[in-house]
Amino acid sequence: MGNEEAEIRRHIEKLVEGLNSKNPEALRPLYAPDIVSFDVQPPLQHVGVEAKLKNWEPVFTGFETVAYEVRDLTLTVGDDLAFGHAFARLGGTLKDGTVIDGMWVRITYCLRKTRGTWLITHDQASVPFDIATGKGVVDLEP
Repeated sequence: MGNEEAEIRRHIEKLVEGLNSKNPEALRPLYAPDIVSFDVQPPLQHVGVEAKLKNWEPVFTGFETVAYEVRDLTLTVGDDLAFGHAFARLGGTLKDGTVIDGMWVRITYCLRKTRGTWLITHDQASVPFDIATGKGVVDLEP
């Protein structure tokens, strides 16, 4: 594994750490100011770092403890552009004491190296769906 790939993996680890510690300000420097995010909840896209952080807000306000994980991260790294894909799961304990295991989603990251720092410029989380019913399939495991 090269230095660039190791740096990007550490970047994603910082994302996991920021979510697990419920620290939105730890997430801010990981994203490009103009990030475009396609997440599993509406709207279809979130544009800009403020919108991305607002998208994470329910995690910080609704959970007492957060258990976020990324598994099987695969990266392709160029000079100043990289992309990766993985599985991610968000779970934890809600403020009312309910424990949620979470569901696995597919996640794609696109990163750009700007002034020597890798930033997430695009991410997309998706849930497989059953064509016959049109409903998401949320019980799959990687």
